[in-house]
Amino acid sequence: MQLLVYILIYPILWIISILPFPVFYLLSDFVYFLTYNIIGYRKKVVRDNIKLALPHLSDKERLTIEKKFYSHMCDMFLEMIKTISISQKEIEKRFTFSNMDVYYDLEKKNKSIALMCAHYASYEWVVSMNYHINCKGFGIYKKLANPYFDKLVKRIRSKFKAELITTKETIPTISDNYNKNVLSLYGFASDQSPKPSSAYHWAPFMGHIVPVHTGAEMLAKRFDMNVIFLRTKKIKRGYYQASFEVLSEDVKSVPNYEITDKFLKLVEEQIYEAPEFYLWTHKRWKHTKEKAQ
Repeated sequence: MQLLVYILIYPILWIISILPFPVFYLLSDFVYFLTYNIIGYRKKVVRDNIKLALPHLSDKERLTIEKKFYSHMCDMFLEMIKTISISQKEIEKRFTFSNMDVYYDLEKKNKSIALMCAHYASYEWVVSMNYHINCKGFGIYKKLANPYFDKLVKRIRSKFKAELITTKETIPTISDNYNKNVLSLYGFASDQSPKPSSAYHWAPFMGHIVPVHTGAEMLAKRFDMNVIFLRTKKIKRGYYQASFEVLSEDVKSVPNYEITDKFLKLVEEQIYEAPEFYLWTHKRWKHTKEKAQ
């Protein structure tokens, strides 16, 4: 059955991926209409999240953000499909990096690098960074249930010189590379919510104390990696610009969770600047200290 689903769906995805961008974004507008107005995909979750995170705004302002978010989410979802066929030249034109020199300075330190980013703007097209780096790039992801689509995602990423590793493969891979002195870049999207039972740290995020992922910081300390933050902005439809900020070049001297807390503050800055580009569909505030009390 999983193979049949793949055989039926893949041709549709491929056709979408080769559409000219003007037609491509007209399709996205149609998908937005269906998703927001007809299906109402996770609308209550999105509305509740925006209200929790941005209580100082009026209902009208939050509704504007909500609609802009759904439009952006549909763009981003289709842009993920676009990676099936997009050329290196095209993606490098549409996803640019403003200060690669900051990253290259870290590479010269002869240490692997933990890159922390949020589910913000285009976190999928960040993969094009692999065209610019000198070390080996790894992206950490959650394995897809359908093995054929899982292989497709891995194949797409390999086109961008990136290797995907599951959360279970992360520690063994980093450990093996560390022992073999293989300098690598590891991408962590660390802004979503872990289960409270598995959380080592709770921290303020958008006005609420929530459980947070600390894996990037802890692995950086365990394997002596430098840590860098990737900030992404949506310049206009289909165009993004990323910049880097060093979080630590001496992780072992930094008190536990300080890097994670700084990361969350930087993510907050992004959200306050342009909240419509954050991934509001995830239940980020499902667990808070207020609910636990």
